[in-house]
Amino acid sequence: MKHPLVLTLLLFSLTPAWAEDTKSGAADNKPVATVNGREIPAIYFDLAKQTLLSQGAPNDANLPTRAREGLVNQELLSRAAIEKGLDKNPRLIAAMELLRREQLTKAYLEDYVRSHPVTDDEVKVEYDNAKASAGGNEYKARHILVKTEAEAKAILAQLNKKVPFEKLAKEKSIDKGSAKNGGDLGWNVPASFVKEFGEALSALKKGETTKAAVKTDFGWHVIKLEDMRPVQFPPMDEIKGQIRQQLQQKHVREAVADLRAKAKIE
Repeated sequence: MKHPLVLTLLLFSLTPAWAEDTKSGAADNKPVATVNGREIPAIYFDLAKQTLLSQGAPNDANLPTRAREGLVNQELLSRAAIEKGLDKNPRLIAAMELLRREQLTKAYLEDYVRSHPVTDDEVKVEYDNAKASAGGNEYKARHILVKTEAEAKAILAQLNKKVPFEKLAKEKSIDKGSAKNGGDLGWNVPASFVKEFGEALSALKKGETTKAAVKTDFGWHVIKLEDMRPVQFPPMDEIKGQIRQQLQQKHVREAVADLRAKAKIE
């Protein structure tokens, strides 16, 4: 079922590269390499390895070598760019500044999450609210979506003549996602849909089709209720990690909103 705890992607990684254990290279201050008299610090080595891993490189015995060689090449190429004066290019300067701001933004948000941890009580309240909003039953429905009331009435007339619902959905529905499956919407609670659709669905009995088309912002719907059952809501232990991440994102949005409220933006 589609319950209210559907997650979006996190706005940032909760495990930044610079926060990883760097004992492998940064424990001592010995440079990774010296290129034309310029030292490459050990902390660069740790960051380079983390970058390679984030790009899908295998975490094997060759990882340190790949990281070191990449840093050496980077040093040679970046110095060559400076010698040609490319570091004075305004677009490059702006791009580097944007990268700096991006890293500072990540650092601030990661620090904010660490200093504002989600409590177990918050998780339980969010779970209880989501479970309550799901209602007592969930419904397995099909629908046919068209642009006009006249089209919807024509479909209802065909259904009255025993034309299969699934056939009409495949041929007529402009909701292409469900149309290919005969209008099948799967199992959902009424709150998953817009108000008019959810109310019409809840009023149907098993096996019934709406006697009149239902208008929403998307168009005109003909709805068929195939089955209903008590909501299959997952136990809190199964989804508490997801709830915690969702609440972390909420905290981040609140932090951004607070900064914007205090700022003078013209």
